[in-house]
Amino acid sequence: MVYSDFNEKQISMLAMGAMRLPKRSADDADIDEAAVFEMVDYAIKHGVNYFDTAWGYHNGNSEIVMGKALKKYPRESFYLADKFPGYDLSNMGKVEEIFEQQLKKCQVDYFDFYLFHNVCELNIDAYLDPKYKTYEYLFEQKRNGRIKHLGFSVHGDQKTFERFLDAYGKDMEFCQIQLNYVDWDFQDAKSKVQTLDKLGIPVWVMEPLHGGKLCHLNDKVAAKLSALQPDYTQTQWAFRFLQSIPQVKVILSGMSNFEQLKQNIATFDEFKPVTEAERNVLFEIAKEMTGKNSLPCTECRYCVSHCPQSLDIPTLIALYNEHNFSDNGFIAPMRVSQMPNESRPSACIGCRSCEAVCPQKIKISEAFKVFDGQLKASPMYK
Repeated sequence: MVYSDFNEKQISMLAMGAMRLPKRSADDADIDEAAVFEMVDYAIKHGVNYFDTAWGYHNGNSEIVMGKALKKYPRESFYLADKFPGYDLSNMGKVEEIFEQQLKKCQVDYFDFYLFHNVCELNIDAYLDPKYKTYEYLFEQKRNGRIKHLGFSVHGDQKTFERFLDAYGKDMEFCQIQLNYVDWDFQDAKSKVQTLDKLGIPVWVMEPLHGGKLCHLNDKVAAKLSALQPDYTQTQWAFRFLQSIPQVKVILSGMSNFEQLKQNIATFDEFKPVTEAERNVLFEIAKEMTGKNSLPCTECRYCVSHCPQSLDIPTLIALYNEHNFSDNGFIAPMRVSQMPNESRPSACIGCRSCEAVCPQKIKISEAFKVFDGQLKASPMYK
């Protein structure tokens, strides 16, 4: 197992995430405990010592099952991470109540790592609002030893990310971001890595396979990777890319069956980052994957100066592209929900003034009509 140095600790670079545990039925809460116990036993036996859960995973049962699975091991032999569920605004003001329940559910006296969960446009104001005492309480738990290391995860844009860092960055010991060879440019993850590097904050990775997309590539893309190295799986390429980023210390993988776990552990038997040439091929593949169904906006912003509604068209196009690539994921609905109504795709009046000056000849008004319909179909959209 490859290990990372962190505050005089040796942490397995591959971490077991508990968001996609094996289940006995279609009910997300119906976790297959026997299968999880077998996976945890194998992981620990083969050097994995970092386990990550959260309040909302598997409708609240992830913490319980992971607590049971780890209970038989000496507490000092593993690192357990949990998170305050600020993605749900109804939890604001309940930080003490939730934290105490999490310790009981996980059957531990302390968390090695604890995070402000999913800092984003939806909750940044609440996270920074002192009346909820979220930061105050969590930092108190760090002082009294019930949190060993405090950090945060982020799905928000760069502006939201920097607002959080401006307020609490001096006390953040790690940051968990969505990072893979597609999102390096597609979601500008590289900017977050660069910002964290300047502050000396190490990177924890979530969604290393972009929700499984990077291990289910089409034949054309797969052939390009095989030409480079026929012995590597698509999953190995994604992990090797992350090994090549020096700021990355921990890579979380939500393995949903025993075979995935075995394969991933085998990948981390050695540290073998991609070469510069291999990295360039991965970026070429990423552009091909994201460009296939994406609008080719270059952010020249000619459109903005000609829009009578003053819409930030490049930002909306970027969210449209992300929404389609992620198969109607939660990021775009979440971000657009925080925009005033007059700034949303629905505010487009279809005058086509933007299209008249677009160098890429994008049919912006048609795209925004489609995007508006997609957003309204999402349960995340408000």
